[in-house]
Amino acid sequence: MLHNRIALLRMERSLTRQALAAEVGVNPQTIGFLERGDYTPSLELAFKISRYFKLPVEAVFSPDPFRPLSEQVYEMLRREA
Repeated sequence: MLHNRIALLRMERSLTRQALAAEVGVNPQTIGFLERGDYTPSLELAFKISRYFKLPVEAVFSPDPFRPLSEQVYEMLRREA
């Protein structure tokens, strides 16, 4: 299974599945399948989605579950203090 942050990234940008699907050239159902983990994107689609969000592929997709962003941010803040 390939984990992803697509739903989170869409919500941050108030972006619908339909709008993202149109931008990357897929059916809106495909975005839903990706978000639920029911479908693994092709390498080309993974790059298109990452490029759309202006993030590296590894910031959007991972073979391991993502740590919560709040946990990562607070860890960074502790290191800076």
